[in-house]
Amino acid sequence: MSTLTQAAAVSWMNIRTLPQRIGTSSVVIIGIAGVVAVLISVFAMSTGLVKALQNSATDDRAIVVSTGANAELVSALTNDESLAIADSSGVKKGPDGRALASPEVLMIVNLVKRDGGEAGAPLRGLTQDGFAVHSEIKMVSGRVFRPGVAELIVGKSAQRLYKGLEVGAEVRLRGTTWRVVGTFESGGGAHESELMADAQTLNSAYQRGSVSQSVLVVVDRAIGFNALKDSITSNPQLQVDAWTERDFGTQESDQISRILSIVAYVVGGIMAIGAIFGALNTMYSAVSTRSREIATLRAIGFGAAPVVISVFVEALLLALVGGACGALIAWLLFNGHSVDTLGGGTGGQLIFDLVVTPGLMALGILWACLIGVVGGLFPAIRAARLPVAIALRAV
Repeated sequence: MSTLTQAAAVSWMNIRTLPQRIGTSSVVIIGIAGVVAVLISVFAMSTGLVKALQNSATDDRAIVVSTGANAELVSALTNDESLAIADSSGVKKGPDGRALASPEVLMIVNLVKRDGGEAGAPLRGLTQDGFAVHSEIKMVSGRVFRPGVAELIVGKSAQRLYKGLEVGAEVRLRGTTWRVVGTFESGGGAHESELMADAQTLNSAYQRGSVSQSVLVVVDRAIGFNALKDSITSNPQLQVDAWTERDFGTQESDQISRILSIVAYVVGGIMAIGAIFGALNTMYSAVSTRSREIATLRAIGFGAAPVVISVFVEALLLALVGGACGALIAWLLFNGHSVDTLGGGTGGQLIFDLVVTPGLMALGILWACLIGVVGGLFPAIRAARLPVAIALRAV
């Protein structure tokens, strides 16, 4: 009988006896399922954050900020600079011949969350021309704010998170009473976490002059982004950086994504160590209780390799079941679940949905298999080295 055939026979025998050891086996399954569920949930947060920022971006838009600014909130552009950017070569013109450029104001305002805590909400100021640039913004209810009037429109995610943002409600901000006149959506993008108002009215209320944080422009595809960037950055009147909107969103999310990845691997690693010890204990127990059975197999001609393989197969099977359970739990509990966190480059709360992708589920199952391999290694070696004569005399 070949080694492979022997390994298959012993492995099948071990698997058939698993129901008799359901108590100890369940320790491994539950432990690994917990590790996988936690690992996937943290990565789902990172994936959801990136997706939210990417959903706000399009390939035909560029964002211009002051030189060295890696986020809108730390950028500052004068009115003259905003006008010069809009007049740059490569900015697409609308049907009326006006440049599709949106100078935007961004600030953080404190609002009360529905759970009672306070949080900083991004408040963005737009001109009426800004809606032609932000083609993804669609009104869900109410209407758009009017120029020169203290009116707000609210992203539907922000409306879910904060109190008092229903259409018709009044919000007191910096001594000015603002009326909520509409709710909007932006295809699941980061803008749904924001409040929006008329830029000039917002600057006036906060006594900020005519400063804006960024200028969002639609790129003329016939000219291309590189030509637009050269036109803007080569202008001696401007000290600015130009990015594609997608690249800007990616670099904004990189730091948070790295932090979440570190958290996932540190927390997952600590839990994995616990799961490994659980697997070791279970597999050592399984080898111990079957020592006479293993010795009998060795005595009738089964080699050490099939015994080692059978222990590995059992450990991997338990790990796979635990990994699959953990991945399923993560998908059921976390996929599509809304969370809010400080990030997105706005400096305020960003609301987004956790995203459990097939790739993350596969990563979790792979993590489970690694735990199973390590957890089965030493018990497998012990089974292979078990003295036949001593094991046969064991009661």
